[in-house]
Amino acid sequence: MAAVEIAELVVDYGRKRAVNGLTLSAERREVLVILGPNGAGKTSTVETAEGYIKPTSGTVRVLGLDPVTDRRELLAKIGVMLQKGGIYPAMSPRQVLRLFASYYSNAHHPEEVLELVGLKGVGKTPYKRLSGGEQQRLALGLALIGRPEVVFLDEPTAGVDPAGRLAIRELVANLRQGGTCVVITTHELAEAERMADRIALIDSGRLLAQGAPNELSALGASSQRPPVRFRTSPALSQAELEALSKDLRCAVVTDHGNEYSAVLQGNGPSATAHLVSWLASHDHALIDLRTAESLEETYLRLTSKGSSDAGMAPRAQMAGDHLSEGEVPVPAQHHIDQDHLASEKAIEPRQGHRS
Repeated sequence: MAAVEIAELVVDYGRKRAVNGLTLSAERREVLVILGPNGAGKTSTVETAEGYIKPTSGTVRVLGLDPVTDRRELLAKIGVMLQKGGIYPAMSPRQVLRLFASYYSNAHHPEEVLELVGLKGVGKTPYKRLSGGEQQRLALGLALIGRPEVVFLDEPTAGVDPAGRLAIRELVANLRQGGTCVVITTHELAEAERMADRIALIDSGRLLAQGAPNELSALGASSQRPPVRFRTSPALSQAELEALSKDLRCAVVTDHGNEYSAVLQGNGPSATAHLVSWLASHDHALIDLRTAESLEETYLRLTSKGSSDAGMAPRAQMAGDHLSEGEVPVPAQHHIDQDHLASEKAIEPRQGHRS
């Protein structure tokens, strides 16, 4: 049984459809990254798995439990990291972690989590005085305090410095190795490539593609040979550009500044080696070389295609991941009392609260 199972999920906000028949799963010992533009339905999808939104239709199971009807039992088994909010501004990391540890029967020791997320040095500093990166680390610590079996992380590296990003990547890898299922929503494509076992690309509430980072670029790609992209130092002169094009028997075009692309002819590896050799013989250092589509290019190509598919509402008309207050009317049967929800987030921050 998968740790997270979503089948034919539909989430409507009034007349606006945020999730449109989405089927997706995440396994134990797996890091699943959900990518998509604003309004793609990422947050609505994840919040149904957390039990904060009742599906309009379809089924959602987390650890075999219904997030709505089995919510109390499930909360003790999952951890949720919010990108912003849910933490008392005057409390220190040490105080907040102690508070949250009291909600669980088998919590990590707060000092252990402070060490784990690199906040020992600011353990007594009020939350409101922490840097953005430190606040992110604390939010991650709160998601982990209860030893969850499934962790949902929203933009875990946003605002975090390079050293902190590396620490978070290592922490996520250790969680996976320990058997935890990690589900990440992010806009940071580079981080997705580094952390994901599998990436699910969604747009307009539908799954467009999924696969390992090195597989995703091949999904739906053209059967034509992809262009080779490279950068040189110094930049090629016009005469050199023409000479290189003639030597390679293909057009070498300037993309921007000292960045170039060419659809090489003949054997791919041999043609690429010939390009590198030509540059070296003409005293041009090769700064960067790519022979396949990047994740960013795949992302832009597939999301652009997905938003224009027949029968799919334009992205601008879809319910957004971050809706402004009052923007979308919620039907009575799916209404969530916002005052109660805000209070619950302040107490639990979408964590398992024991009673």
